[in-house]
Amino acid sequence: VTWVTGWPLSGLSFAAQTKSKKTLAKPNIRNIVVVEGVRIPFLQSGTSYKELMPHDLARAALLGLLHRTSVPKDVVDYIIFGTVIQEVKTSNVAREAALGAGFSDKTPAHTVTMACISANQAMTTGVGLIASGQCDVVVAGGVELMSDVPIRHSRKMRKMLLDLNKAKTLGQRLSLISKFRLNFLSPELPAVAEFSTSETMGHSADRLAAAFAVSRLDQDEYALRSHSLAKKAQDEGLLSDVVPFKVPGKDTVTKDNGIRPSSLEQMAKLKPAFIKPYGTVTAANSSFLTDGASAMLIMAEEKALAMGYKPKAYLRDFVYVSQDPKDQLLLGPTYATPKVLERAGLTMTDIDAFEFHEAFSGQILANFKAMDSDWFAQNYMGRKTKVGSPPLEKFNNWGGSLSLGHPFGATGCRLVMAAANRLRKEGGQYGLVAACAAGGQGHAMIVEAYPK
Repeated sequence: VTWVTGWPLSGLSFAAQTKSKKTLAKPNIRNIVVVEGVRIPFLQSGTSYKELMPHDLARAALLGLLHRTSVPKDVVDYIIFGTVIQEVKTSNVAREAALGAGFSDKTPAHTVTMACISANQAMTTGVGLIASGQCDVVVAGGVELMSDVPIRHSRKMRKMLLDLNKAKTLGQRLSLISKFRLNFLSPELPAVAEFSTSETMGHSADRLAAAFAVSRLDQDEYALRSHSLAKKAQDEGLLSDVVPFKVPGKDTVTKDNGIRPSSLEQMAKLKPAFIKPYGTVTAANSSFLTDGASAMLIMAEEKALAMGYKPKAYLRDFVYVSQDPKDQLLLGPTYATPKVLERAGLTMTDIDAFEFHEAFSGQILANFKAMDSDWFAQNYMGRKTKVGSPPLEKFNNWGGSLSLGHPFGATGCRLVMAAANRLRKEGGQYGLVAACAAGGQGHAMIVEAYPK
């Protein structure tokens, strides 16, 4: 492609870029842009990152962002990170990572948690800070280290240890110790389960797949698609948001390690993981436990241009939704998509790139069916008509969470950067990012390509 005055001369992208779609700028509201976003490679937990702590991963993502953008550290007004399972020693991981990456100690930082949409919450909190005029430059990101999660003593053991700490005399201590029972030693493990229903997410996904009549074969085929597309994108160098990370005492990690295109025959051999023996959700059609971190540089448009940056995309309208965490746990995208399109004045046909979080194949396919059902729209959503299902040729074209991995707190930024990078590569204008999250919550956002 030859470049002249900034315009590509290949007919396709020229045509795509100049089709006169309206921009989503709003009067009297600042335009907010993503200058750049990066992530360290997403790795299966228990691999190269297993000896590290979450702030090490978050710091690596921040350093990758600094290296790629050369943004002066003192220009950043605020830093926000999402995380789900907190390391007790670094509960405000955003602050520890920022200090470790050499940001000014004058730059405030806080950590947010909203299950699988924690990084989305970090980004939109940053958008709010910029839109309200509080800040011009925000770094948002997310991190998760599933290789090492806090495991607690039982409640009885914790109480006894705290009481022992307060006991003044030997007599008081002996009296407390005499109450000790062996069962005090059974540990409490964190579970990927709903607190309100005690149901694991995989169990919910299995019930959802059954409710929407999504077959095991459909799920395996979708998972194979995700892995195949991710492998293709990785081989073609399309996953340009990945920055290398030199793991202390180990080699430099350069790429995601969970991408494994298999065969339908191999996948069919796996036993159900949650509902036995009849369930359809297996290890092959579910996202895996992942370690990783992401970071994005978000600015007011005028600030980015004044600093000489060429932004990648505008962050436009977004919505958060919330449903019943028992029966509608993973249907966030179905509820959020029509709402965000209405806010932006767009329809499904205006969207050039869809990037949805893939928790389970069954969850994605159930959402497709719900989105394509007038009955569901009328009975559950109070809408007259369905929003329609995203066309597969525009959907998660470079893989998704099933193949690239899903570090809970970091995925939101990966989704937005995938949408932004795809729009640039494919010459589209609008991307739609959506995700479900534990607690029955969900998020959707419109990303608009920055004009070339």
